[in-house]
Amino acid sequence: MLYDQGFIERLAETVRARLSEWGASPDATLDLLTVSENATFLLKEPDRRLILRVHRPDYHTEAEIASELAWIEALRAADVVPTPRPVPTRDGKLLVAFENGDTRRHVVAFEHRGGREPEAGDDLPRWFRHLGAINARLHRHARGWTRPAGFTRKRWNFATILGAKAYWGDWRDALGLDASGRAVLERLHRRLEADTAAFGEAEDRFGLVHCDLRAANLLVEGEEMAVIDFDDCGFSWFGYDFAAAVSFIEHEPIVPALMEAWLEGYRGVALFAEAQAAMLPAFVMLRRMQLTAWIASHAETPTAKALGPAYTQGTVTLAERYLAGGAAERAA
Repeated sequence: MLYDQGFIERLAETVRARLSEWGASPDATLDLLTVSENATFLLKEPDRRLILRVHRPDYHTEAEIASELAWIEALRAADVVPTPRPVPTRDGKLLVAFENGDTRRHVVAFEHRGGREPEAGDDLPRWFRHLGAINARLHRHARGWTRPAGFTRKRWNFATILGAKAYWGDWRDALGLDASGRAVLERLHRRLEADTAAFGEAEDRFGLVHCDLRAANLLVEGEEMAVIDFDDCGFSWFGYDFAAAVSFIEHEPIVPALMEAWLEGYRGVALFAEAQAAMLPAFVMLRRMQLTAWIASHAETPTAKALGPAYTQGTVTLAERYLAGGAAERAA
């Protein structure tokens, strides 16, 4: 379903009609913040602000969304990482379902949190050291947490990232992809499939992860970094959290320094074996291919429109460089 202006306006009106469920006053305002996988709105009142996330249909089930919220609440209870509190309705529901036309949608509310995302002008390696430590704490919690009955989240492995079951579509549909580019990406596809199969999904390297800790989902204020948007959390390689963190900047020359800083921060909290570190460049390319497919399957979103075919061409260039390098260079 296209997120065109008319659709967004109708969706906003439908959500606005339900705001009283969160105790909103009649003069509360509702502003669109972002459109990506979901539509995210800001509810503003004189004495509070809430973030309302309206889920894209047919992506997450109710059980998956409830499981996301369960992990967030467990992380908050254990003081693992600063992250906004899910806000229940007046009758105690964290997950609200409603009909928008002939489509059933789900809404979740969160406390609004101040701060800003790290930017290119910041000392990004410093913030990536913070992020590495945060990832280590998240992964340590996930390993030790007894998940509630019925907990279910997507599994992000090769099959669901790039393979036959890819959740975000087929990279071969990438915008502007020509025959020569497709040949390069086919080679990369086969390489990544073989490398991830050889690496495996043992418990020491694969578990519950955030899976989308890019700058847009980080809020810094002073020396504190908070994490938001667990919408894509699921089961994947622990190293895939780094790959997600450099989403859309994979081509930038600063990425090796960010990788080094992330590893330093992570290893200050928990073990991250050399075999896992050596796979980080492969995970970066896996993520880049996944995002290339996402841009094609979500072409109506502002992010996809802004990046377009140029992102595909950048993926081909990165793939050529990756395939040409030796193992030591790829792991650098």
